Amino acid sequence: MTSLPKIIVLDDDPTGSQTVHSCLLLMRWDVDTLRLGLRDDSPIFFVLTNTRSLTPDAAGEVTKEVCHNLKIAIEAEKIDDFLVVSRSDSTLRGHYPIETDVIASELGPFDAHFLVPAFFEGGRITRESIHYLIIDGVPTPVHETEFARDSVFAYSYSYLPKYAEEKTKGKIPADSVERFLLSDIRTGTKERLMNLYNNQCCVVDGETQADLDKFAQDILSAASQGKRFLFRSAASILTALAALPPQPIGAQNMAQYVRGGKPGAVIVGSHVKKTTQQLEKLLQAESITGIEIDVACLINDDGNQTAALLSDTLQSIAAVHSEGKTPVIYTSRTELTFPDVKTRLDFGAKVSNLLMDIVRGLPSDIGFLISKGGITSNDVLSSGLALTSARLLGQILAGCSMVTTPNDHPRYPNLPVVLFPGNVGDDSALATVYQRLTKI
Repeated sequence: MTSLPKIIVLDDDPTGSQTVHSCLLLMRWDVDTLRLGLRDDSPIFFVLTNTRSLTPDAAGEVTKEVCHNLKIAIEAEKIDDFLVVSRSDSTLRGHYPIETDVIASELGPFDAHFLVPAFFEGGRITRESIHYLIIDGVPTPVHETEFARDSVFAYSYSYLPKYAEEKTKGKIPADSVERFLLSDIRTGTKERLMNLYNNQCCVVDGETQADLDKFAQDILSAASQGKRFLFRSAASILTALAALPPQPIGAQNMAQYVRGGKPGAVIVGSHVKKTTQQLEKLLQAESITGIEIDVACLINDDGNQTAALLSDTLQSIAAVHSEGKTPVIYTSRTELTFPDVKTRLDFGAKVSNLLMDIVRGLPSDIGFLISKGGITSNDVLSSGLALTSARLLGQILAGCSMVTTPNDHPRYPNLPVVLFPGNVGDDSALATVYQRLTKI
């Protein structure tokens, strides 16, 4: 192989960079910004589309716009060799096959698309084409977990060929799916990869990073001989494809990025069970003060309650900060029910808008910011901090990325921001990240 292909990741929330480092995250996808990513020295870059927070139609439109601009940018930069990854949730929630169908029509043709949901740092493995979440040491088929009952992205199968059949409404029959099992991967798959064509749907096992490292070597070898591949994956395959060295500054030492050793702020939007457990642990930590936002009052709000809630919350944050403590701003933990998906997504947008107004009003001298939840993290970067791009420093905890704002940011220059997915880590993980930043 003369050179490795550029790895272009369309990430449906900003946590897919949770296994890599030193690359660009792009919050915009105009042609000039995409050209920045293509020119960057890192072999990989991320376009944060945030489509998981959108309706299916809107997700398709955003993906189409990104791909249209990417095509122009790729031609302008004369990039011949690239892989496209539609990075999504390791518990199978997201707009599949909408996004991969759009990518294939805009940037294809592809010889195959691979479903690779394994995410080892988060305890997700795939064996015999069945995807598992390890809960308390026990591999549990994901269709038996809370994630399969998601009110927007529910599904019935952990067996990935059946998942593909269900999600494509039978367009991809389960028995037509190519299965790459652990035994195949460990003995080598190059020959099979060379024989794929016509955007064949494939599902890929993985129990350890070494499995996906081996598979990625065969993928890159086949790609160097002209095969064109598309991925729908979680984060672990990205580690394998990018083949990066260890990150420059280790997770234990990331407090050195904190501005002036000052207290920070924590924003918690995710309401999955794991987040709530982690929040409870964090609120017990030293120098922490919790500030709860009762989002139920926003349901029938004409704007007045939102304004009052924002004002009260910012006053509370300023008071906590002046005491030298870190405020933890979190949405009320009761999951509300809605008559339909659109109403739920609209309400989610209203809550996010309030949280982003809070981010914009945080004290300008905070030392760090922790954002908990995938969609919340995306909004913090693109809306709350109004970034076009950010440089990924690395992982402060397995599966938790840290970025810094540019040194010319008008309010928060060089601010370290932790992007903490909703469903990653043990009960103490959020407290651990806080302790690593404060050295408590």
